[in-house]
Amino acid sequence: MRGYFAVGVLEISKSRNMGALMRTAHAFGAAYTFSIGSEVTRQQVRQADTSKAELHLPYFDFASLDDMTRPRGMELVGVELTDDAIELPSFHHPLRAAYILGPEKGSLTPDVLEACDHVLKIPTKFCVNVALAAGIVLYDRHLQHGACSPRPVRPGGPSEGRAAHVHGGRFSRTGKFS
Repeated sequence: MRGYFAVGVLEISKSRNMGALMRTAHAFGAAYTFSIGSEVTRQQVRQADTSKAELHLPYFDFASLDDMTRPRGMELVGVELTDDAIELPSFHHPLRAAYILGPEKGSLTPDVLEACDHVLKIPTKFCVNVALAAGIVLYDRHLQHGACSPRPVRPGGPSEGRAAHVHGGRFSRTGKFS
């Protein structure tokens, strides 16, 4: 997989959500995690993060958006249910991205949305848990940046390594039609 990414939350208030987000970011290979204006302490986050992600990737707790730093060329991508946001299935993930999600009790603030290079939304009827939303976005990024094999044309899993019937013939394990 090419490029790198970070994922964070604005004004998070529940340590379990931050811990779950960190675990998800760690699982998908994030460069780092962050929060802006967090209401939880580092100790609370450590207790909630069962994968011990902070031992493997940095966690930054910025006091405000103005204090947030990121590598040059890293695009800020807001994840928010707004009318003009790009729906996730149509979104092309930047090679270098910092994804920021809204707090449990609200939305990304107008100044954060203004600072974003892109705003995407998960096409759901209503908002989902912040850690779950991060997981959905990171899974989509994972698929789009080629971390997985292409999906098979037919229902089920890949047919490689086992015979697959096609129009009365069959593919051998070598992929030749007989």
